[in-house]
Amino acid sequence: MSKVEDFLTAAEEQEIIEAIRIAEKSTSGEIRIHIEHGSHLDAFERAMEVFHFLKMDNTKLQNGVLIYVAVDAKTFVIYGDKGINDVVPNGFWDSTKDIMQSHFKAKRFKQGLIEGVLKAGKQLEEHFPWIHNDINELPNEISKG
Repeated sequence: MSKVEDFLTAAEEQEIIEAIRIAEKSTSGEIRIHIEHGSHLDAFERAMEVFHFLKMDNTKLQNGVLIYVAVDAKTFVIYGDKGINDVVPNGFWDSTKDIMQSHFKAKRFKQGLIEGVLKAGKQLEEHFPWIHNDINELPNEISKG
């Protein structure tokens, strides 16, 4: 098995998907996680490419958040679209990344991803609350490359 398949168990993936569902329950925002070996591109450039590939740049309010994980490269990027980036407090993404990184360093990958998802979800809920007839624009499943 490759490191991507070893990164999370099936049960852990389900717990993370449930965290995404909970985080998105009270917001129109969208959160996705993409896990892959890595890329020949810089991690940030690759995250932007994946963001587009997953159609996260098509959300109505530009409030998508991608957590991109390059397992072999041991790096990750949190990428928020313009709508959410414009309203989160300064340093929000860095503080979220720090929390996740502390879990990752201790090999608690599931917990790091869940905390990152829930923290992003709170900001999305605050700035983009769920409104009547709001639809889930993107799937909650973890994508893999």
